[in-house]
Amino acid sequence: MKLGFLFPGQGSQSIGMGKDLYEKYEIVRKMYEKVKTLTNVDVAEISFTGEEEILNETKNTQLAVLTMSLGILEVLKQANIKAEVVSGLSLGEYTGLIYGEAIGLEEGIKLVQKRGQYMQELVPEGEWLMAAIMGMNEEQVQEVCQKVTNGFVIPVNFNTTGQIVISGEKEAVQQAAFIAKEKGAKKVRELKTAGPFHTKKLEEAAKAFRKELEQVTFCSLKVPVVKNLNGSFYEKEDNMKEILAEHMIHPVQFSKGLETMLAMGVDTFIEIGPGKTLSGFVKRLEKEREVSILNINNVETLENVIGGLKNE
Repeated sequence: MKLGFLFPGQGSQSIGMGKDLYEKYEIVRKMYEKVKTLTNVDVAEISFTGEEEILNETKNTQLAVLTMSLGILEVLKQANIKAEVVSGLSLGEYTGLIYGEAIGLEEGIKLVQKRGQYMQELVPEGEWLMAAIMGMNEEQVQEVCQKVTNGFVIPVNFNTTGQIVISGEKEAVQQAAFIAKEKGAKKVRELKTAGPFHTKKLEEAAKAFRKELEQVTFCSLKVPVVKNLNGSFYEKEDNMKEILAEHMIHPVQFSKGLETMLAMGVDTFIEIGPGKTLSGFVKRLEKEREVSILNINNVETLENVIGGLKNE
């Protein structure tokens, strides 16, 4: 068995996420407490009992999703369950880099806090929207965006076979959604995000974040991590600071990353964190062989995965 971990990003959040894990596992509670101490943000309160509008603020969402994933990883570590390769969707790449020990835990948490703040605060004025288009390939989605006559919209997340996310000005994204449906898209769904992420509109945020990255010491990875930038693994010669700054304003090649993991021989994927969106991406991806797809987003799924893998 070759195990690969997948870490979700922004958009996977929901009120109550991680609450049962927090209540059952002391090691999870300690992770939430550590994040609160480091960031002065009460992620537990925001995640468990807060208002959805507050959780959906980028500066809160990113910390909340990261904290839940890190808490689950601590329990898996105690159970001696380790991945041979990891990948994360956008924000999830930081969970992967912390897991692979390219960044220290405390530095990684602080970095994600800054990333979320800049992505929320340093956005040009205007109404922004992201939407997932289902049932179209890359070429068709590019064509849809080019047909939009009023405003800015481009494809930004290449998630899996037949699912691509577009990002831009609200009116332009809505026009693209209408065109996509006319041209045969199976479904278009607006996302719970709050900015023109992974576009050039975030250049100011990327510039500010680059300065934060300059203060961070990056180490050699102990576990292979897939880059969102091009879907390949981080290499020793890579400039991680430059890649992570560029990551903010470039499309996410998550589908290519999954293909890289499959080519490496991963046969068991475990999604770690809120929701099960990434599990769905693996299911929809065209594969030459059967793979196991698991997800951990509460106590029940965590215990099922640990029990199942220990019996392998």
